[in-house]
Amino acid sequence: MPDHGGVLGVAAEAAEQLGDLGAATGYRRLQAALSALSMPPAAEPPAEAEDESKPTRLHAVREKVPAGRGSIEGSVSEVERPVIKLDDVGGMENVKRRLRTAFLAPLENPALRRMYGMSLRGGLLLYGPPGCGKTFIARATAGELGARFIGVGLHDVLDMWMGQSERNLHELFESARRAAPCVLFFDEVDALGRKRSQLAHSAGREVVVQFLSELDSFGTENEGVFVLAATNHPWDVDAALRRPGRFDRMILVLPPDEPARVAILRFHLRERPLGDIDLEALAAATDLFSGADLAHLCESAAECALEDSIASGTPRPIEMADFERSLEDVRPSTLPWLHTARNFAEFSGEGGYEDLLAYLRQRRLA
Repeated sequence: MPDHGGVLGVAAEAAEQLGDLGAATGYRRLQAALSALSMPPAAEPPAEAEDESKPTRLHAVREKVPAGRGSIEGSVSEVERPVIKLDDVGGMENVKRRLRTAFLAPLENPALRRMYGMSLRGGLLLYGPPGCGKTFIARATAGELGARFIGVGLHDVLDMWMGQSERNLHELFESARRAAPCVLFFDEVDALGRKRSQLAHSAGREVVVQFLSELDSFGTENEGVFVLAATNHPWDVDAALRRPGRFDRMILVLPPDEPARVAILRFHLRERPLGDIDLEALAAATDLFSGADLAHLCESAAECALEDSIASGTPRPIEMADFERSLEDVRPSTLPWLHTARNFAEFSGEGGYEDLLAYLRQRRLA
């Protein structure tokens, strides 16, 4: 049995090198199942203590949810229980307000929800430029609810075998139902729920149909399951997924505002030697920078200081001049997305992009 497991591991690595991620995932699943059957039960190792000195680590408790009936024997779904909340998200007050009004307040106030006849059906779609914190906000929402969190990527669903992708998607929803209350978060949902008119193969269309079927279980099987999704390309999401009762509410996650940029810069500079750095001035000079852009800017400034220290033979702290040099090369990566989004918001005729258009006009980009 172990020998077969080793062969499957080699096959998975070969498939990854060839770019066949679906095959690699299948081999690794089979390897895990064989290992579970061949290994004797072992004592549970002690839980690793949370290291408070490493703020880069996501503060969450990881749990295992046993597989349900009909799943591969020995399979489990890993879930998180985030401890971060929306107050831990720097800036972005409009996004947090929309989340609380459209999603959290009806859940936390059932009497008012019944009074105003509000329904808990449907999910939330977060959209905006890449690198602006959509996944972090989804985790913070789960923490606000005191719910478990399951993050779903493309590799968790798509499979090379006919019909397996639909079964994987169903099992993910089943795992969320068993872990309820649970936030089920789909990252890059446009890759799973792409417009069926853009799909050349029937297999992709069947995944979209399965997705619709799982979402339509709200109010019956999906009690306590809160579905969030994120995308950089909402215009590629199948229109049926955005109908009432599905992802019928969209929230725009924009590049961080000035208070958020100060918080992000402070976070990425917290363990580096600093000279006289004016974070407010840096935040003012980095309008439209995403969180990822700001992290790259800090790395670039650190490289400038390191290069100078090596040349002089004397280590020195990072100075404002290093950021000024870096700003000559590091530009906001959100601009191409904003220009593309403007065309869809103005000319697609789909609607739902009023917040985006208002932002673009305020920035004189539309």
